[in-house]
Formats: sequence, C-alpha cells, structure tokens
Amino acid sequence: MSLYDDTVLVLKGYEDQGGLRQAYLDHLSAHPDGLWKACHAGHITASALVVDPERGRVLLTLHRKLRMWLQMGGHCEPEDASLAAAALREATEESGITGLALLPGGPVRLDRHPIPAPCHWHFDVQYAVVAPPDAVQEISDESLDLRWFAYDEVADVADESVVRLLEATRARL
Repeated sequence: MSLYDDTVLVLKGYEDQGGLRQAYLDHLSAHPDGLWKACHAGHITASALVVDPERGRVLLTLHRKLRMWLQMGGHCEPEDASLAAAALREATEESGITGLALLPGGPVRLDRHPIPAPCHWHFDVQYAVVAPPDAVQEISDESLDLRWFAYDEVADVADESVVRLLEATRARL
C-alpha cells in the first residue's frame, strides 16, 4: 500500500471532525501531490505529541522557524510507509528519544493551519506517542529548545491547537 492510499484510508476511517476530514479528502482528490511539500496549495503533515502520562507532562519543541512551542512533526517523506510512521519518525527525530510508542487508535485529531508562502496550508494529522520511563531528549537542528511541561502549563506556553491536541490525547489515555 502506498503512503497516499494509507492516508486516504486513515482519513476515511477517522470519525471525528467530519467537516475537516472531508476538507483533507477533497484536498487529496484535487491535488494528487497533496502529501508532499512541493504542493503549494497545501500538503498533509504528520505530527505527534510526546506524552509522559506517569508524570503528567508533555515534551514540546520551540520551533526554530516559527518560534512557537509545538508538538513534534513535519512533512511526509517518500520512505514513510504510513502517516503513523511519519508521525513516529518526526517525533523520534525531533525529540531524540528512542522507544517512543504510538498511542493506539490512530490519529488523535486533525488541524489545518495557514503557513507562510510559498505554501498555503498544512493539513496536519495529529497523533500522540508515549515516551518510555527513561526518556532522555536531545535537541535537533529544527528546534531552539525542548522542554517538558506539566499538562496544566501547556495553555500558558502553546497555542490553542496544541491545547486541543493535549485535551484529546488525555481523553484517550
């Protein structure tokens, strides 16, 4: 199965946020290259919130370009077998943590947001990953900082998209 086919299958099976889900499917239907960064009308991205449920905290990255505290994530790559694999790869690369495990149940939520030119939209498929108890993070080139935040601190440092992702993740834990 191709990454494109996996993405369509994941989105068709995703039952929450129906209108937004349909916008993603419409985008892919109109843009066969809609998974890739080269699609300037917008493209699918995969992200993952790194959680440590035993300590009630999440790991956020201070994004180098956007200068915002965000979950780990980014663009799909041709070698990604699935959206989940892309999200797990991005979370591992950006956090430096080995042994992350995807939270069962598929994507936690969807978030579409505008981004600076030349592209116009990120259609982000958001997952959550659980960090192992002995997790040690390491800052990547894409980040200015990595920091663990208690669940109740996230709203003070991150935007509403991250807060909604955390709420949806906690509901699933």
